Amino acid sequence: MFGYIHSFESFGTVDGPGVRFVVFFQGCPMRCLYCHNPDTWTVNKGMQYTAEEIIKKFKRNAAFYTTGGITATGGEPMLQLDFLIELFTLAKQNGINTCLDTSGIVFDPDNKELISKIDVLLSVCDLVMLDIKHIDDSEHKRLTSRSNKNILRFAEYMDNKNVKMRIRHVIVPEITYKREELLDLGRFLKKIKNIEKIEVLPYHTLGKAKYENLGIEYPLADTPQLTEADAENALKIIKEGMKNG
Repeated sequence: MFGYIHSFESFGTVDGPGVRFVVFFQGCPMRCLYCHNPDTWTVNKGMQYTAEEIIKKFKRNAAFYTTGGITATGGEPMLQLDFLIELFTLAKQNGINTCLDTSGIVFDPDNKELISKIDVLLSVCDLVMLDIKHIDDSEHKRLTSRSNKNILRFAEYMDNKNVKMRIRHVIVPEITYKREELLDLGRFLKKIKNIEKIEVLPYHTLGKAKYENLGIEYPLADTPQLTEADAENALKIIKEGMKNG
């Protein structure tokens, strides 16, 4: 089986615990206004690799990953669910820590076949980093073009399965960097018991050049970047929502 891969990062330090080998999967159904990887959107494109070939690339620098492992990100890795399961299964057979960075958009609680595959994936996944784009469904649709309902259900499903999670949330001026939105996110996260960490990421414009190279108009051209101080403030508000409910 082949997977469509956009690229690799050999020494990732922000995609899970420790130093990690990061695999960027090709394909994503969402169109986030602040996406910094628009070149990963198209499905069935990119380089083709087998799981064995990726593990072989990992092993070339295995000494550097003793506190880390392999992270699947994208794009949206769960679009290539069968290949992702094969990759993580092989990784675990080789004693490699596995981390999934996902939007959760693929989850559908009514699709029994899909759920059975997701259960297999979660059984070979040490950590899931779930990116919650916006807690309000209508605002989520404006931001990403898709509903957040199944994403939130995925968080609840993983919690019921005792899957270790990190929550990621990007703050953008006038979109997600709003007190009530952050409080609502905190109120939701209060129900999720298996969260090991909440990561608030400030909006940046590092992907703007990619849009220009692809001939795509950058949607947030006039939006100012935020700072780590803004992220710290947003996290405080989220935790306030978790505390007070």
